[in-house]
Amino acid sequence: MGYNGEELLRLHDFYRDQLLGNTVPFWFPRSFDRDYGGFLLMRDAGGSLLDDDKAVWIQGRATWLLATLYNTVEQKAEWLEGARLGYDFLKKHCFDTDGRMFFHVTRNGSPIRKRRYFFSETFAVIAMAAYAQASGDAAVAEEARHLFGQCITYATMPGLLTPKFTDTRPARGIGVPMIMINTAQQLRSTIGDDRCDEWISRWIEDIAADFVKDDIRCVMEQVAPDGSIIDHIDGRTLNPGHAIEGAWFILEEARYRNNDPALTDLGCRMLDYMWERGWDTTYGGILYFRDVYNKPVQEYWQDMKFWWPHNEAIIATLLAYLVTGNEKYATWHRMVHDYAYTHFHDKENGEWYGYLHRDGRIAQTAKGNMFKGPFHLPRQEWYCQQILASHLSKKK
Repeated sequence: MGYNGEELLRLHDFYRDQLLGNTVPFWFPRSFDRDYGGFLLMRDAGGSLLDDDKAVWIQGRATWLLATLYNTVEQKAEWLEGARLGYDFLKKHCFDTDGRMFFHVTRNGSPIRKRRYFFSETFAVIAMAAYAQASGDAAVAEEARHLFGQCITYATMPGLLTPKFTDTRPARGIGVPMIMINTAQQLRSTIGDDRCDEWISRWIEDIAADFVKDDIRCVMEQVAPDGSIIDHIDGRTLNPGHAIEGAWFILEEARYRNNDPALTDLGCRMLDYMWERGWDTTYGGILYFRDVYNKPVQEYWQDMKFWWPHNEAIIATLLAYLVTGNEKYATWHRMVHDYAYTHFHDKENGEWYGYLHRDGRIAQTAKGNMFKGPFHLPRQEWYCQQILASHLSKKK
């Protein structure tokens, strides 16, 4: 069964109210680090601080969120102040002397770890672009565009980032084209960049050509350089939530391009394949890892339920329904929405727990750590209320 107009309006209000009345207040302003800049985000269920180190990914993501709320929801001084704290910390403390970014720093910004992949940089691009729009600072906008150019270089010349030992079983991951699509989409929607449309098309073509396997109804997490399946444990491991996230990036691009039918079809196929492989028909929710041939998966957390795949599935199913009108996607959206807000949501303290056992029991109570922070959940609630508002306005 699909959604009628009244139900869509209730969903819009639900996501808006959760975002502004429950999720964002859990994090801000108490996470503002006014002594050293940036944010203190490693927090337990009630908000107490677990660790004062700073994950650079999450510093960028939180900066993006606050600037985006300022740009699209309300020009609230607190949000602009927070975005400035985040931007200043990223610029002053999170870049190494070679121009690459760190992955993990201390509270005062001393480096702890640096990794060979460049996702710290992609999250800094969207943070800087959103902050540039919010602040009107043209210099910050140019910094964002320059860093985006560096990310293109890293994406097209991966040898720049590899260690001295070269893998004898090379693989290409879906993460790079997928995250670069969304980075370009965010850059385009805030400060603009003439390179975005062309590169988005290239990265979508890469995913469609090599990662989407229609013959076995699957989206691969990694493939060999020629696009073939690597029949070893790592090569066979699927991450349904990650592929579903990529599906909605492509559906968003279809929406941007006046509901482009080819992109709509691609995004829906990706969602279909990975819903079929990822949805737990016994307990509900999205399983974390699966094997392409249904063999045992190496990682011990393979059947746990993590928060973020559910955020991505909520977005993807709702967007697929709004774009296509196919009632199947409304049914799936109800399923994942109801599961997630029943099992992950902390009704007492706000926000979501991050990790559940397969049967839905809470595995641990952290709300923030090196990988979880104010991003996937608030982005989901913000994006869903945005697309619902747009859809409902067209129906009037």
